[in-house]
Amino acid sequence: MPSLSGEARYGAPSSSQQRLGAQLADMIPGAVAVHVSLTDPRRPWPHPYTVAIDERGEQLELSRTTTKVAARWVLRTWPEADWTRPHSLDLATGQLAVAAVRGR
Repeated sequence: MPSLSGEARYGAPSSSQQRLGAQLADMIPGAVAVHVSLTDPRRPWPHPYTVAIDERGEQLELSRTTTKVAARWVLRTWPEADWTRPHSLDLATGQLAVAAVRGR
């Protein structure tokens, strides 16, 4: 469902979706959100990709393993999402929304 900002948002996060946000926050110190997509800019084919964002809106450096694991966890937690578009996950609330990935 679209929000006031025009982003598509999914229903209220379940407890498991909220726990995933907390687990990712522990796994990626300093991150407040992650952007997840199937468009890794280094690959010509669909590939799970994550960008972590800090409280200033700047991109955090992630290892290749963390990038893949975080993306796979989010993809599996929201299988109903339209993964042809990038999504943003708020780690504090577990809320997933369709959003543009910035600053790759």
